[in-house]
Formats: sequence, structure tokens, C-alpha cells
Amino acid sequence: MKQLHSTYPSLLKLCAAAVIGAIPLVTMAGTPEYAAFGQTENAIISTDRMIVKYKDSTAAGKSSAKVQAMSSNRMSILARSGQQFGLQMKTMHTTATGANVVNLGKRMSVADVAALARDLKERDSNVEYAEPDRMMKKLFVPNDSRYTEQWQYFEATGGLRLPQAWDVSTGTGVNVAVIDTGYRPHADLSGQFIGGYDFITDTAISADGNGRDADASDPGDSTTAGQCGAGEPSSSSSWHGTHVAGTIAAKTNNGTGVAGVAFNSKIVPVRVLGKCGGYTSDIADAIIWASGGSVNGVPANPNPARVINMSLGGGGACDTTTQNAINSARSRGTVVVVAAGNENTDASSSNPANCAGVITVAATNRSGGRAYYSNYGNVVDVAAPGGDVRNAGGGILSTLNAGSTTPGADSYAFYQGTSMATPHVAGVVALMLSKTPSLTPDQVESKLKTTARAFPASCSGCGAGLVDANAALGGSVVVPPSGSNEAEANNSTSTANAVTVSGTTMNGNMGSSADTDYFVVQLPPGKTLTATLTAGLATADYDLFVYNSNGTQIGKSENSAGKADTVAVTNTGTSTFARYVRVVYYSGGTGATNGKYTLKLTW
Repeated sequence: MKQLHSTYPSLLKLCAAAVIGAIPLVTMAGTPEYAAFGQTENAIISTDRMIVKYKDSTAAGKSSAKVQAMSSNRMSILARSGQQFGLQMKTMHTTATGANVVNLGKRMSVADVAALARDLKERDSNVEYAEPDRMMKKLFVPNDSRYTEQWQYFEATGGLRLPQAWDVSTGTGVNVAVIDTGYRPHADLSGQFIGGYDFITDTAISADGNGRDADASDPGDSTTAGQCGAGEPSSSSSWHGTHVAGTIAAKTNNGTGVAGVAFNSKIVPVRVLGKCGGYTSDIADAIIWASGGSVNGVPANPNPARVINMSLGGGGACDTTTQNAINSARSRGTVVVVAAGNENTDASSSNPANCAGVITVAATNRSGGRAYYSNYGNVVDVAAPGGDVRNAGGGILSTLNAGSTTPGADSYAFYQGTSMATPHVAGVVALMLSKTPSLTPDQVESKLKTTARAFPASCSGCGAGLVDANAALGGSVVVPPSGSNEAEANNSTSTANAVTVSGTTMNGNMGSSADTDYFVVQLPPGKTLTATLTAGLATADYDLFVYNSNGTQIGKSENSAGKADTVAVTNTGTSTFARYVRVVYYSGGTGATNGKYTLKLTW
């Protein structure tokens, strides 16, 4: 899925359990999905694997998947399909979705592998689906700078309003699976990890000398120049999974380090990303196993997770393999939270952000607006703090490791990205499920959306709003006292006063006959904004106008002196958009005393 830094080339490998056959397959090479600050990230465009599901195979349910042995006829058809690309393909293993993972024998573009998959399906009517086994990437932009505050928890403007929520729930009894790079032991995470598994089967990616096993610890994912593809730079180890885990469940009230969103929950570490990334097939098996499903060759998970956090991604449509795994997890009541991605583009082209049934999370900065790197669009459900390290104190602080390649001492670092926003939401979901265990995945998503608060700054395409932990747990929405004062100069859309809470009454004044005042509301989809303007003096005549995010007038009221002006506009779209409310002088009093007015904004 998405990320922001070129630390890793474009390899995300998934490995299945059993090797099935001996016919070679084709692989695709990956390109980096992360870019340095301000740069466009490249999608993963190559792989060396394909996923093939036959109609007579069944996915794992209460028992393991049933995958028919590859007959000589199927192998022959597979081989003929690969000949046009000069491939010597061989089957590798089966997955919990009932599919075979096929090695292509060389790297190919994702487009070519997709064409190969279509050709195979045309040749063999027994194929239910075939698709590239694409690589996924972690979604962060690391930065070495350190800061001293976790502003995203408590600040009134861009925070999650966690202090109030912690009076209601701390996540007790909920397991959260972090499907990522694994974990490093850390003093601020002592006792927070439970169970876990390493799903990486390719030793070149795992870097731990073996394939799948019960050790989900992170040995480091540093790479040398060119290791993950021609032209790819070297990268230090990210310890990405440890940073994500700390945001969710770092020990709290222990006198040191950082706090976690759901600090009494437990983390089930599931390792799928290593050097250069991880494969879709491995990630799909990890999703199923983490939620309590059966995976061939892997012991049952004794600690099923109610929440899955996936701060990873890649380009393209949602794979059938990934969607089936998500559906499987949801059938067991597991909520799947994923990152929208960091390419500053529409998240509809990011996988698994564009999969059905997930909660897709965009990233906001300290001002509560969309972070410059965050993806956006109709597939985004909600937003949460992801940070912006370009501004002092604007990153997301969490647990890390000081080793540049192999593990070193415990440390902390500020990162930014939708990878950082996602665990904030996963943590809030853990708080919700701890308070009300009976909530279904759909009910959790609905509650997050309906309780999200309006964005305090521009965040078009960021979903229903900024997650409000307190409101999601049934607490009251924090409403500022009626009578907030306008802040000059607010005579243009770029300097408009942000109004973030429905029902707020702004106190303003027309300083002169040339004065005009702007206010901005981030209006969620389906909501109607009602603006009511009342002049302080019965002889004063001020008018009311409303504009959309492009500056086009969409409503006005020009009543005479002594009458209130009211305008109502509805956001009929599927994303949150800015609406600018303008008060204009027409006649009557001016100045601090005679030019007073009130403007009530409700939505």
C-alpha cells in the first residue's frame, strides 16, 4: 500500500506454506514505493510470483484450506501459458485462501504478469482467478529528529481527545494484530506482546535465516544499493512495526517514554515485511491467521485479534486474494484498519486501502488539516494524526530501535505518514471493543464515522472527519462556549477563521464600510450547513454569502436592516469539503460598538 520514504525498494513478499510442484514460475521486480519529503512515490511495478486459484479448491474455514494437487494437465497448461514470456514456472505453496503461489522464474512487470494471468484463465476453464502476487510496502516517512510531546493525543485543534476517552476505556481484553515488519523488544513495550508469527517464507527477504516460524521478532530490514531493484538506494533498518506497536500499546503511567492509545490492549506481532517489502500471498495468510483462521502448515493462533492494523500497501486494484482474506477476517468479527497511502493522490489506486470492508485512514497534521503526503478520496473513511516532520514538534513520537542495520538499543523517534495515522485509529477501535465487545466490524466503522469531528483545517477527501476517541466511546462532544470571537484579519478565504464545532456562535464586527469577514467550515458528506447572521443594531444591514471550496458562490441572503439573514447549503458529495461563509457590510453602523454582529454556524 502506501509509504512516503524510499527507504525500501518495491518488494513485499508473501510466502505460503507448502511447496507443491516443480514447474518454474515468473517473478516481478519491485520499485521503491517511498520517496523523500515532497517527492512523488513510485508504485510497485514488478514481481516474480503469481497467485492461481482453481475452482475445486476451497478456502480455510473452521478447518484448513483444501487445495487439489496440481495434475500433470494443469501443469502443462501452466507451462504453455508461460512459454510466451520465456518462463519456467513452478508452484511454491498453497495459501489459506485456497490458492497456489507460482514462482515465475524471473521478474516481470505487474502488467505483464496480469496479462499472463488472463491468458492462463482463458486456457484453463478450471481457474477461478489468477493475479500477480504483488509486493506491499510500509507507509512511513522516517525522520531522526526528536520532539518532546505527543500532541496528537490531547491538543484541542488536531488531537484525538484521548484523555477523556481513557476515563472510559484503556483497551483491556483486546488483542490488536500488527501486520508489519515484526517487533523489537523494548522497555516501553515490556509485557505488551502476546504470541505472534513470522509469515515470510523467502529467506532473502526475511533476513533471519529461515522461513515461516513462531518468531516474529524483527532482525532489521536494511538494504544495500540495488538490492531491491536496479537504481534503488541503500536503506537503514526501519523498525517500522515497533513504531506502530508503540502508538497502539506502549506502556503508560510508567514514568518513562511514551503513551499508547490503547495501553492495556495486547499486540499480536505478525511479520510479513522484510528486506524490500513483502508478498501479497504472505500478507493474506497473515490476515487470516491473525483473525483466528486456519493456515496450512501454521499452528492455530491462540490469541485471535479483534483488530488488525496494516500500515502497508502498494498500487493497483484490490487483489482477489487480499479481498478474500479480509472477508475471512471480517467473518470472525475482526476489524481491519489500513493506511490510505502517502503519494498525495486518490487512494482508489492504493491497495489494500481500496479493498471493501476495511477502515481506510488518511493522515492529518498538527493543525488538523490533510498532511501534504496523505492520499485522499472516496475510499477514505476517516482521518487521524499522521504528523508532519517539516514543522518542529509535528511528527508522531513512538518506540523504536537505535540499530541502523541490526538491532541496537531501545530508542524513540518521530515518524510521519499514514502508517502513523492508522495505529491511532486501530487503538481507538480497541478502546471501543474493550467497552462494547459485541460491536461488529460494520458497527465500529459506522460509529467512528458518525462521531468523527469536523476538520479544523482543510482536509478535502479525508472521509467523515477527524477521529474523536471520546465521542466514539459515547462521551460528549467538546463544544466551545458560545460567543467565540472572530480573529482579524479574516478578509479572505486564505485567512478565514476556522469553525470546527457545530452550533458555534461567532461574535464579530464590521470595522468599516469596506470590511468583510470570512469563516470556514469543513462540511462532512451528507451534512447541511446553516448559517444565521444577526446584526447588533436594528439599523445595521449586513449580508451573508456562502462559497464552495473553489470560491464559487452557492448561497446568499441579502435581507434588509433589522432582519436576520440565513443560508443553508448541503454537501451532496461523498467527501468532506470546505464551505466559506462571508459577512459583508451594506449599510449602518461600523466599529467595535456599532458594528457588532453574531454568526451562528450549525451542521
